[in-house]
Amino acid sequence: MSDAIAQWVTNTMSSMGYLGIGLLMFLENLFPPIPSELIMPFAGFTVSQGRMEFIPAVAAGVIGTVLGAYPWYYAGKLISEERIKLLADRYGKWLTLSGKDIDKANEWFNHHGNMAVFLCRLVPGVRTLISLPAGLNEMPLIPFTIYSTLGTTLWVTLLTFLGFQLGNNYENVDQWLAPVSKIVVFSLLGLFVFWIWKRKKSQSSRKN
Repeated sequence: MSDAIAQWVTNTMSSMGYLGIGLLMFLENLFPPIPSELIMPFAGFTVSQGRMEFIPAVAAGVIGTVLGAYPWYYAGKLISEERIKLLADRYGKWLTLSGKDIDKANEWFNHHGNMAVFLCRLVPGVRTLISLPAGLNEMPLIPFTIYSTLGTTLWVTLLTFLGFQLGNNYENVDQWLAPVSKIVVFSLLGLFVFWIWKRKKSQSSRKN
């Protein structure tokens, strides 16, 4: 990440407060090069300085993120997969994405269904793009919004909390985030598999 982006993020948030958080997180979903891993930890740092409140900061981040997910969702509904991948390969360097990234997000969705929208909100690299296969596969808007909001709330809360704990070292959040995000994702996947197993077991018992 360039120093110019980092400076722009901090200046925007410092001057606009909660509105700046929401705006930055909205743009982060449209343009993946803008990192949520800096935005929300800086918000947490600002909370630690007594210049913001924790819950409103998280709420602003969640609202901005969910609103930013809709353009990708509707792009998936309105544009064919082949056309999207072609555009990504042609212009994706400006957004740091490619057709392969879209394939990866689509694979997550095909493997985990609607739950992928929730899980991928916790996975850097696919958290923004998961909205595309949700639209491509005609996932209804209300479940998409619910799953996106739940996953986003966990992600944004985690980033804000880490920034709050790290204080002046909030920019080092990546060092803490990598193992934490993996633990969270594998734990959620484990719970999801357990839920499916319990459901199938319950259905089997009813048949008997």
